[in-house]
Amino acid sequence: MTETMTVVRALNEGLRRAMQDNPRLLLMGEDIGTLGGVFRVTDGLQKDFGAQRVIDSPLSESAIIGTSVGLAVAGYRTVCEIQFDGFVFPAFNQIVNQVAKMHKRTDGIYTMGVVIRLPFQGGIGAIEHHSESPEAYFAHTPGLRVVSCSTPHDAYWMIQQAAASDDPVIFCEPKSRYWDKGEVATDAPTHGLYEAVVVRPGSDITMVGHGSYVKVMLKAAETAQAEGRSIEVIDLRSLAPLDLETIEASVKKTGRLVVVQEAPHSASVGAEIVSEIARRCFYELRAPALVVSGYHVPFPISRYEDVYRPSVERILDGVDRVLEYDS
Repeated sequence: MTETMTVVRALNEGLRRAMQDNPRLLLMGEDIGTLGGVFRVTDGLQKDFGAQRVIDSPLSESAIIGTSVGLAVAGYRTVCEIQFDGFVFPAFNQIVNQVAKMHKRTDGIYTMGVVIRLPFQGGIGAIEHHSESPEAYFAHTPGLRVVSCSTPHDAYWMIQQAAASDDPVIFCEPKSRYWDKGEVATDAPTHGLYEAVVVRPGSDITMVGHGSYVKVMLKAAETAQAEGRSIEVIDLRSLAPLDLETIEASVKKTGRLVVVQEAPHSASVGAEIVSEIARRCFYELRAPALVVSGYHVPFPISRYEDVYRPSVERILDGVDRVLEYDS
């Protein structure tokens, strides 16, 4: 069965299905109950499942995550909402020192069935602390899984897969895509939670990215196609672990790699991909791999965010640069 949904509705329906499947699954966050969340992702869920399962928390991210640790030890699962990306840092200590380490610390006695929903990236003209890309902090942390959906279909299935995971999952949601519509096949997932997916085949360049930039990469690939350049686009979907095998297979075919991300380049997911592919595909690469990213400055005020965020033009400039090595 296929149905057209926005990303917001797909997440809502995915959470609803996960809660129906597991009566020990709870939702927690600021304003997620009566209001339904800032972006209305949890709209109607408290009415249907009750205030003891869809919990309006105090204004304290560290308390939300700390409580989820205790609940996990007691055998519950939680999906916690952080309202905006920049608000996750008050909970950073709980995430990296407790959520990420409890399973190892207890020699496997306790699992951490904790999902932390994180609306991330810019593109909505928001104020400071509302347009961050903090995924590399968590991808660097052993014990955490980090994933990002880019379509309604993936949003619907990935949130359910994350909620069923015994490993803690940072679930990055591209807030600028919340109202994008797409087809959702509700019968069965098409991919595993940690699999990258080739969303557009090509032969000249491999282009890799995640979150809101999958749509931008596809637009860049369409523009390049009109100029006779064939770009293969890969949606990472998982940032920790990285599905390097899918990227490697593509690069061995195309001989070139461009990674696109909104986060700054330094010590980033894109930098890790370039490092690994340079090692794995040393003899197949026909040009140095390239990262097109945000600049190494704090995310700017809204009037300058279009300058900061990689555009189709900047991405195509990166394409031109990797193709220069054939001249």
